[in-house]
Amino acid sequence: MAEPDSLPEPDRIEGAPHPREAVRLIGQGAAEEAFLTAYRSGRLHSGWLLTGPKGVGKATLAYRIAAFLLAEQPDDGDGLFGAPPPPESLDIPPDHPDAALIRSGAHPRLFIVRRGANTKGDKLADVIRADEVRKLKSFFHLSATDGGRRVVIIDAADEMNVSAANAVLKELEEPPARCTLLLVAHQPSRLLPTIRSRCRELRLSTLGPTELDEVLSGIGLDTDAPDALAVLAGGSAGAAIALLGHDGLPLYAELVALFSDLPRMKRPEALRIADACAGRGSEARFSLTLDLIDIFLARAARAGLTGGPHLQGAPGEARLLVRLSPHDHAARAWADLQQEVSARARRGRAVNLDPAALILDILFRIEETARAVAA
Repeated sequence: MAEPDSLPEPDRIEGAPHPREAVRLIGQGAAEEAFLTAYRSGRLHSGWLLTGPKGVGKATLAYRIAAFLLAEQPDDGDGLFGAPPPPESLDIPPDHPDAALIRSGAHPRLFIVRRGANTKGDKLADVIRADEVRKLKSFFHLSATDGGRRVVIIDAADEMNVSAANAVLKELEEPPARCTLLLVAHQPSRLLPTIRSRCRELRLSTLGPTELDEVLSGIGLDTDAPDALAVLAGGSAGAAIALLGHDGLPLYAELVALFSDLPRMKRPEALRIADACAGRGSEARFSLTLDLIDIFLARAARAGLTGGPHLQGAPGEARLLVRLSPHDHAARAWADLQQEVSARARRGRAVNLDPAALILDILFRIEETARAVAA
């Protein structure tokens, strides 16, 4: 059984600082201002739902809000100079004691709910289970001797199983005084409607190319193909970091080169791409290959409706997409295949199907579809 501290943090993106360590949040000024407006009104919701695509800063915003609330100093306005002016940002000095405690993961008034170890204890569970949420009871019942707020971050809330979700719902229905629950959700539609209805939503948007470049530069990453990276990352800094960390841009270029021979692919190249996803240590490559194939199919479907893309994910991609998807009937075929491939990928992962076999099967289905569209 692995020690809990030896397991990876489920809310950390590989190759990036943990959200609690971030000093700035880029590109989400509207969401920050929405929270500040509610705070300044004196009618702060007890439950907040932070939504948007993965990797756009939802967890970073949650920790910024937590630091802001935990560093709050109660003020009744009776001091010598009256009440302080309302805050204009969520910024807290990095050397503030509460900020330092949060960065260390040891703030006594901040509780994090996330996926724990599986029943064997050798890796992370696939879901947040009820026993992780039940720990909130003791946290909430602790007396806040300094009268300060308490904050809970659930990341990601859409990973909760039914029992965990019901346990969180009970806390939202009768929240303790001066407690704020921040629920990070990549797919809020998976949450119970009753949970969504009891939370105020903060919707975070995708990042533009300039904002994406600013995020990457801030953590020491760069690329000589910023347009291609922006296309494939879809405005997600998390996706961009994963692409750079696992050679995603060259891999997508390989897929585009392979598909350039459609409606008939070169078998040796297809086998090479599939074989690279097999074996110990190839899990990230396998997952990234599936993601990039999904992106290509989505772009093929879109090309049949709107024409070739203005920005390419790899050299020659725009010309290839126009050829493979010249009309709306082709767009439908590629869209249907994307749904089929997505379902196959989910099933294959669930039953631990041989990665190389699954990738090769998907590549052959792409070949079949290209042949049908060209007929």
